[in-house]
Amino acid sequence: SLLSLEDPYYRFNDVAYRWISLDNWTYSRTFKTPFDIKKWQKVNLVFEGVDTVAQILLNNVTLGRTDNMFNRYEQCSFSWDWGPSFPTQGIWKDVRIEAYNHYHLIYFSTTPLFVKSTQQWCLEVESIFDVVSSKPIAGLVTVNIPKLQTQQTFSVKLQPGEGSIVQLVNINKSATVEPWWPNGHGKQTGYNMTTTFTMEAGCQIEKFSKVYFRTVELVQEPIPGSPGLSFYFKINGRPIFIKGSNWIPADSFQDRVTYDTLRLLLKSAADANMNALRVWGGGVYEQDEFYDICDEIGIMIWQDFMFACALYPTDQNYLESVRAEVSHQVRRLKSHPSIILWSGNNENEAAIASNWFSIPYPDIGVYIEDYVTLYVKNIREIVLCEDKSRPFVVSSPTNGLESVKEGWLSRDPYDTHYGDTHFYDYSNDCWNWTMYPKTRFASEYGFQSWPSFSTIEKVSSPEDWSCTSNFSLHRQHHEGGNIQMLQEIGRHFKLPQCPDPVKQFKDMIYLTQVMQAQCIKTETEFYRFSQSEIINGEGHTMGALYWQLNDIWQAPSWASLEYGGKWKLLHYFAQNFFAPLLPVAYEDKGVLHIYGVSDLHEDHKVTLRVTVHAWSSLEPVCTLAKEGVTVKAQSAVPIYKESICDLLERCRNCTRTSCVITFCLVGEDGLQSPRNHYFLSSLKDAVGLEKTQLSASVSQQDDIYIFALQTTAIAPFVTLDVGSIKGRFSDNGFLMTEKKKMVAFYPWEPTSVEELESSLILTSLLDVV
Repeated sequence: SLLSLEDPYYRFNDVAYRWISLDNWTYSRTFKTPFDIKKWQKVNLVFEGVDTVAQILLNNVTLGRTDNMFNRYEQCSFSWDWGPSFPTQGIWKDVRIEAYNHYHLIYFSTTPLFVKSTQQWCLEVESIFDVVSSKPIAGLVTVNIPKLQTQQTFSVKLQPGEGSIVQLVNINKSATVEPWWPNGHGKQTGYNMTTTFTMEAGCQIEKFSKVYFRTVELVQEPIPGSPGLSFYFKINGRPIFIKGSNWIPADSFQDRVTYDTLRLLLKSAADANMNALRVWGGGVYEQDEFYDICDEIGIMIWQDFMFACALYPTDQNYLESVRAEVSHQVRRLKSHPSIILWSGNNENEAAIASNWFSIPYPDIGVYIEDYVTLYVKNIREIVLCEDKSRPFVVSSPTNGLESVKEGWLSRDPYDTHYGDTHFYDYSNDCWNWTMYPKTRFASEYGFQSWPSFSTIEKVSSPEDWSCTSNFSLHRQHHEGGNIQMLQEIGRHFKLPQCPDPVKQFKDMIYLTQVMQAQCIKTETEFYRFSQSEIINGEGHTMGALYWQLNDIWQAPSWASLEYGGKWKLLHYFAQNFFAPLLPVAYEDKGVLHIYGVSDLHEDHKVTLRVTVHAWSSLEPVCTLAKEGVTVKAQSAVPIYKESICDLLERCRNCTRTSCVITFCLVGEDGLQSPRNHYFLSSLKDAVGLEKTQLSASVSQQDDIYIFALQTTAIAPFVTLDVGSIKGRFSDNGFLMTEKKKMVAFYPWEPTSVEELESSLILTSLLDVV
């Protein structure tokens, strides 16, 4: 019986349960219709989602088949380098019966348009019907948006068959329209709209929806002093730096992905100052609630179509299936203001350009032709026909308009002068900013880490808790991944040497999270401070989407949110490195540079405060306050530079290995950046670091818990962990340079002071042995 199965994620069950996907399964149900189907002109039995090569029968009559071996399946269900192989079988979405006479509303969408000549918003309302009447049906359509004092009625005539009607609703000029803005740039205002269809056949449909007003442009134009083209987004006419991550399916079993699951993960993205996610093309088109939540909290979506890292057929049956899929998804989703871009595929332009699949040179033309047929002549054609309100790119990474110019496949889709790039490098020093591409838009980049011990513990047994256990090797699906993490750690930290394998395992988990957070901090800050400058023809970086936001199971991966939603240290770091106001430091030829990075809409006068500490003392060695610094709106500008030698000389008794720099920006009316840090050497070489005595007391204030921390010495990467208690801290993984620090805990479920105190584990770098 299926009911006797263990948790599929437990230990090696992904292998133990392979037989399920290799067997044949029959799902059956006897049911009675709640009405006499003979009285209806049309009756549909609708399966929203069937996962497998299947045959569907009703009363022993075949209704449909999904027997194409290239059927449209969630690709990563066959495993990926961050996930297990669980090719699910059967019915994974709702099944329903539709019965109707006369006509039926299949799709309903709204598209906002801003008419520059009249400075007026209008709304394109599209309704697609299945008309089963043999004659046209006339009637009235009334659109009402009360808050905008807008109501219009239209005479319409529905023709037999499937077809659409489009009404252009002019928004009352005297009404003030509040546009939808991404997180951090304004409100996500929506308006309730009622659309009433009153037809002569006597039946009436009332459709309730929420409408949003926003425009989006993808700007690709020449940049002075640089070859190539820009690649950035304008929302409501304002250039927006895209900050965020990449989204993968939240579970191998989609029926376990609830509204609450989605809300927790997406709210965590917004809480970390993200304004965008890329829905990756090897997963699924997400459920309606996913996009509803993104609309509500201001998360922009780069939406891939579900084609990734593979070659696909172009026979007529397959193309017809793809066209139906693309048409359905665009019609379903195009009303969402959160979706700002359609993208044809993930990495397939790069796959052909770099010949990932070792195609013999004489045959390459066939594959290029297939690529253009599928993504340009079919997917792109459908998208541009169905939705003229947002941009489309054929692939990611791509050179954008340059790829188009080169026949839709560029010679080098990773060219930093065009489009977007994906970048991974595990062999070089991730603290060295010069290894990163000064690209126009970084849409994928990342480093791995292990999830917390409390997350791993749920799906493992004590014998698994070591770095070299079969479990640790089995859970790592990225070739060489465990070794790569240790190599990156070893560049800057002492590797764990504890003879107790469980302690060593926990130390390793901690260090992988520290390493991942520090690496992606360095890379993301590089992209952010590159947004306003061109150096050697490169720069104007306007997007940073690291790989990846969420996990599909409990395993080492690139994610910043563990399976279940717990924040890794990377996610806490993201809250800071994506902050709307941030000072960023880097070193070049012995000179320390600090940039002021701002997503704020106005210039601000601030004070830059720089503090130098010796590792051996909580008292600062020296401080600097540079007042009257102008941080420009939505820019990254240099605000301070000094040679490291001069700085160390000024701060007596400091050397690269004995001191650390921290800095922040402080303005008027409470404006303040997070405090940032810059390490002058690897921490394995730090001189004067002492093992601290960390302690904490917990108190409750309304629904929030306050942890009052104390330290006896400077403590790098102080981490608070309350095990499996669901919630997040206000800060974590921080450099503690003062005796006391207050950290808030925001619970996601009821807890208590006692439970938090008994669960708390405090760790800093010198606790690793």
